[in-house]
Amino acid sequence: MAVSLRGMAGIGKTTIAKKLFLDPLISTLFDRRAFVTIGPKGQFEDVLLDILNQVNRGVDEKIVLMEGEGKLSGLKRMVQGRLTESRYFIVLDDVWVMELLYQLVDLFPDNNNGSKILLTTRLEQVAEIADEHCRYDIRFLDKRESWDLLRHKVFDEMPCPIELERAGKKIAENCEGLPLLIVTVAKFLSKAEKTREYWNMVANDKQNSVFVGAYDQMSKVLYPSYNYLPQHLKPCFLYMAVFPQNYKIPRSKLFNFWIVEGFLELACSPDYSANQFFESLVSCSLVLVHKWSGVMKTCSLHSSFLYLCNQEARKIKFFHGLKNLDDGLAKESLESQRRLCIRNNVLFGIKDVFDAMASVSMVLSLLCTGPYHKYPVPIYLGLKLLKILDALTIRLYEFPIEVLNLVQLTYLAITFNGKIPSSISKLWNLEYLIVNRHLSIVKSDDENSSYLPTKIWDMKELKHLQVMGSNLPKPREGSFLPNLSTLLNVSARSCTKDVLERIPNLQKLEFRNEVAPDNNADQPLRFFDCVSDLRELKILKCVIVNPIFKNEVASPLFPLSIFSSNLYQLNLSGFGYPWEEMKKISSLPKLEVLNLRCYAFRGPKWEVDRREFPNLRFLLIEDTDLVHWTTDDDYCLKELMYMKMKHCYKLKEIPRKFGLSVQKIELIECNPLAEVFIDGGYSESSFIRE
Repeated sequence: MAVSLRGMAGIGKTTIAKKLFLDPLISTLFDRRAFVTIGPKGQFEDVLLDILNQVNRGVDEKIVLMEGEGKLSGLKRMVQGRLTESRYFIVLDDVWVMELLYQLVDLFPDNNNGSKILLTTRLEQVAEIADEHCRYDIRFLDKRESWDLLRHKVFDEMPCPIELERAGKKIAENCEGLPLLIVTVAKFLSKAEKTREYWNMVANDKQNSVFVGAYDQMSKVLYPSYNYLPQHLKPCFLYMAVFPQNYKIPRSKLFNFWIVEGFLELACSPDYSANQFFESLVSCSLVLVHKWSGVMKTCSLHSSFLYLCNQEARKIKFFHGLKNLDDGLAKESLESQRRLCIRNNVLFGIKDVFDAMASVSMVLSLLCTGPYHKYPVPIYLGLKLLKILDALTIRLYEFPIEVLNLVQLTYLAITFNGKIPSSISKLWNLEYLIVNRHLSIVKSDDENSSYLPTKIWDMKELKHLQVMGSNLPKPREGSFLPNLSTLLNVSARSCTKDVLERIPNLQKLEFRNEVAPDNNADQPLRFFDCVSDLRELKILKCVIVNPIFKNEVASPLFPLSIFSSNLYQLNLSGFGYPWEEMKKISSLPKLEVLNLRCYAFRGPKWEVDRREFPNLRFLLIEDTDLVHWTTDDDYCLKELMYMKMKHCYKLKEIPRKFGLSVQKIELIECNPLAEVFIDGGYSESSFIRE
């Protein structure tokens, strides 16, 4: 009986609901109809009065004059009386409060005669009152739809002048598919000069007065989405605005910032808490999520919410963004700031800005989020209370010794090609250490290519260590990193049994190994004998760069060992295993994500038993010589939700059916013969060919 439309503010939920409500064909199907806008402050009594005024042509004066429970009971009786034995269509627009919704739905009689309740909401929890097949998430407009709407709103039925069309399409694209923004921008364009120069100026700068004016006008619609968030979610949401526009924020990086900033509840693990907070923001239609191989990897804010967050952050001094000289010299804005967001790294090279930062003593976070700057600029590091320094977008030619005085530092991320000094162990509070390389070339035959000092083993608080292309130094007697849970981008050569035994709580491990033509290609495979001892490991990524394969497919000298039963995600690339070795993986009870790239497995045939991969949900196979993928059962991978096969040019046969949970199957640049094996029961939206 109930149907829900859910989506971000301004995406067109109310417009769709009104079109359905006013449609002449639909309206003739119902005896009584009402369209009620509720909002976050809606009251049960007011909603009942609004419904009665539309379905009853008025309300009994005796009931109106009553007060308290008597009045409410009378209104409920009247609504039920009017709707009982009627075929009704009630639209509940902009619903926020579950308790109010339950009161209304319980009141509406179920006549089993085709009566409908249509509700619009920004909140997933509210939308779920409708049965799953009656819930609709409203999508953003695509480029063509955006341009059609903008053109119609600016020119009505008249054609767009040809000289404005290119800029107009760019302006429409810059609205990022949000109908309300397109319509609001169109109002500004309608009143402005319609010249190529002006439209090009608007198209090339989203900070133009047209977009800024549109964002300001939209704030009344958007602000409740932020204002009515639970208090604990507000800083997490605002923090997303430290990243630049159109930047896809790695979810793991965002979580790490939230954890270090202390935004999360301490009742459970930080990672669990961060994920719960993130899911809450997504369910409120505030965050855009981007998936890769079916897994949520990155996220972003729509530009309209990015603008709102920046305005709110400036107002409450949550963070201060520095993009131009005026921002850097605004001493009043800099005072008492806890977070500085540098959006133009060149500002560090301006003496007046550098000196102005010296007067800021309370800063806890310095975030350099501007475009990558490959030439050195002097980062101001006299911020004694600093906990977070993220300067990955600035290339450092020398290690900044001033960092060693920041004893409160918890998160350090830099781009630096040299060796990390032993004195880094003075940062005894450091939990996150990330060192990227500037276009570095790693020598695969260099067993001593460690950029880390031996004293890294003394940093007991480390939770996250990521040093691109480096060997881990050999531990000393008694060395132990009890809190290290994430180790990324290290060389496989250094992941010896002795090393990994000293990191017993490792949950996420990534290594990549260079294989030169004159090296033993099987050398990196020894690594798996050590990984099998990591019982807490949940995510493992193993990449062989420039793998060398022989013509025949033979069993490796060091076959896959039995992984931890807790393994959730496995990424393999460049190993060249025969498909028979997959048996060592397919029995993992908790494995949900499997990504196989660059001939991770080789050979013409892969047969999957019905008992294999009991919980696999996401599968990616990219670049393989596989020809026949068969199964011994009618259904293959019964829990599979998403599968993507890419560059499988020899593929001729795949299982005809997968599990009942499949949402999307993608075949990208694969042999067309494989397509005929996909069961015809899949819809066009779930089966994609490219």
